[in-house]
Amino acid sequence: METFDFNLVSPEKSLASLPANSVMLPGTEGDLTAMAGHMPLITALRPGILKVVDETGEKEFVVSGGFAEIGAGVTVLAEKAVLKSEFSQAFFQEIFNEAETLCSELREGSSMEPSGLDDAKKVIADLEHLGKEMGLEIPN
Repeated sequence: METFDFNLVSPEKSLASLPANSVMLPGTEGDLTAMAGHMPLITALRPGILKVVDETGEKEFVVSGGFAEIGAGVTVLAEKAVLKSEFSQAFFQEIFNEAETLCSELREGSSMEPSGLDDAKKVIADLEHLGKEMGLEIPN
C-alpha cells in the first residue's frame, strides 16, 4: 500500500510525524479518510478521534478541533491533541470548560452572529458525545 507523510501538531508539541497508509479524520462536515492520492482539501475538525494507520498498525489520537490539510500528505493542526490512551478526565474537563466559556461569551456578546453561537453549541455536543464514547463523566 502506498504511503504518504502524516504530521499532527498542536500548539504545545508535535505529536506524530510518520509515513501513513490512511488517516481517518473527524471533520466538521463528516468523517473522512485520506489515503495516498486523495484530492487536495482543507477541512475543519470537530472534537473526536483521529486514527492513523501505518505499517505497524493503528494509532489513535483525541483532538479537540483544528484543521487538516490534505495534499501530497496530511498535516493536522489541532487546537489540542493527545494520544487516545492519555485522554483523561482532567484533559476532557479542560477542553469542555474552554468550550463552555466560549459559548457563554458568545451568548453575552451584543453583536454576536447566531452562527457563532450555534457552532459553539455544536462543539459542546460533540464533546459530550466524545466523553460518552470514552466513558468519561460529562462536566456539569
